[in-house]
Amino acid sequence: MTRLSALFTSTILACAISVPVAAQNTHPVTGEPLAEDQTFQYRLLDQFPSIDPQLIEETAGGHVARQIFEGLLTQNADGTLRPGVAEEWSSEDNQTWVFTLREDARWSNGEPVTAQDFVFAWQRAADPATASEYAWYVELSQIRNAAAAIAGEVGPEELGVRAIDDRTLEVTLSQPLPYFPQMTVHYTFMPTHQATVEAHGADWTRPENIVSNGAYVLDEIAVNEFFRLVPNTEYWGAEDVIITEVTGLVINDANQALTRFQAGEFDMMDDLPAGSYPRLEADMPDVAHSVPRLCSYYYTVNQSESGHEALQDPRVRTALSYAINRNVITDQVLQAGQAPAFSFTHWATAGFELPEIDYATWTQEERMARAMELMEEAGYGPDNPIELNLIYNTSENHRQIATVVSQMWRPLGVTTVLNNFEWQSYLEIRGNQNFDVARSAWCGDYNEASTFLDLLTSNNANNDGKYANDEVDRLMAESVALADPQPIYTQVEQILAEDMAILPIYHYTQNFVLDPSIRNWAMQNTENNWYVRDIYRVAAE
Repeated sequence: MTRLSALFTSTILACAISVPVAAQNTHPVTGEPLAEDQTFQYRLLDQFPSIDPQLIEETAGGHVARQIFEGLLTQNADGTLRPGVAEEWSSEDNQTWVFTLREDARWSNGEPVTAQDFVFAWQRAADPATASEYAWYVELSQIRNAAAAIAGEVGPEELGVRAIDDRTLEVTLSQPLPYFPQMTVHYTFMPTHQATVEAHGADWTRPENIVSNGAYVLDEIAVNEFFRLVPNTEYWGAEDVIITEVTGLVINDANQALTRFQAGEFDMMDDLPAGSYPRLEADMPDVAHSVPRLCSYYYTVNQSESGHEALQDPRVRTALSYAINRNVITDQVLQAGQAPAFSFTHWATAGFELPEIDYATWTQEERMARAMELMEEAGYGPDNPIELNLIYNTSENHRQIATVVSQMWRPLGVTTVLNNFEWQSYLEIRGNQNFDVARSAWCGDYNEASTFLDLLTSNNANNDGKYANDEVDRLMAESVALADPQPIYTQVEQILAEDMAILPIYHYTQNFVLDPSIRNWAMQNTENNWYVRDIYRVAAE
């Protein structure tokens, strides 16, 4: 059986199996011979700052949370919804949603997972005292009183979520939202164990303290080195779990990481060295993969009061964007199927149509000529140069892109000082607006265009450039109630392009190498939500 066809077995794997799969010699569904070694190792570019579901703000921590916690719903390998802790969910009006929890859901300490655990976690996410970077996501989900709770105007107990009984969770929205179930997959909406959080405070996620409800539990962690997960014997689907140990290795250097992958030290890595994919695909077609990924790579421009004076002028921001030759970055630097971006929302987003953006149809020569004119109109240029500080997190790929872009900006009279920082420092510096331009990327939290466009509303905590436009705020608020919000999304994208709210650069593909003995990887999940509980290792032929 091929790896591709194995992708379609993920829903079948949920069936009851009389004995643990890991104890069998062949896969119970596919019949493939299983390897004796059922461990899985992968590489992380950076150390995740947190695995607390209500404090996670980036993808590395999100991948770990997906293994050790489980929300109401999860996803199949193709990104479609499947039951998690909730075995049923329904709504008659898309405004009041009822989730029925499975009876056998357990925390790793053996206690039942109840509806109250979700109430606690969601209230915690909205509570200003938690200082969650994703509190805005609770508001975005349209849960009643979310905005007021986040602002501290009402207590978090006023949030529109309640436990009708231990197994029934009711969520009331301020207005209908048909894709609300999709949003519950996100780590912000995963449950947390109240007694553990209250007993240990900020240390509750340490291996010796943590209580979780996913397929795995955290066994060991060495910051900036590695972490290790082992199966959660209390997990409701424990008998279906095949992988017996998960190890994540933090390796900042992409070239070193690739060398170690090829030496067999681990099974999967993404963030491949820039330009390496064509060679890897040619040499190892069963190992190298490139699939659509709902992420957009862009430069954030600091438009707050602390930002560079020149960057407050949309003509300067527009000139900087026009001067970026995106095809050079995608076709010569990265070389892995990325698409040049002239708007924010990823082209593969479900139900989304790319808007017509004028400068996307121009030649690069035309864009550069207009960029020179705009800089002159704004009072800048080679005769009145400006110096910009561009920050990025440590990565050879980010460094190469920043270097190329800085050269593209030189004809505009722009000198660019490049500064790289390790991940946690970079997040803090960017979040505190201590930069002029910052390397940024946004990956969809759910598969709908609002996951991108809401980022650039004025009240979004992750809007690190502090771009603000009242019309964008109004339109995005209006879009929630529409059966077909696409016309509004098109209008918002056009406003963002006119203001040059950000400098879009490219739309991602997920480029990675995967040991071919690992099967049932979520190749078709454009959100890159993968669950180790679904994968397994086959024996060598």
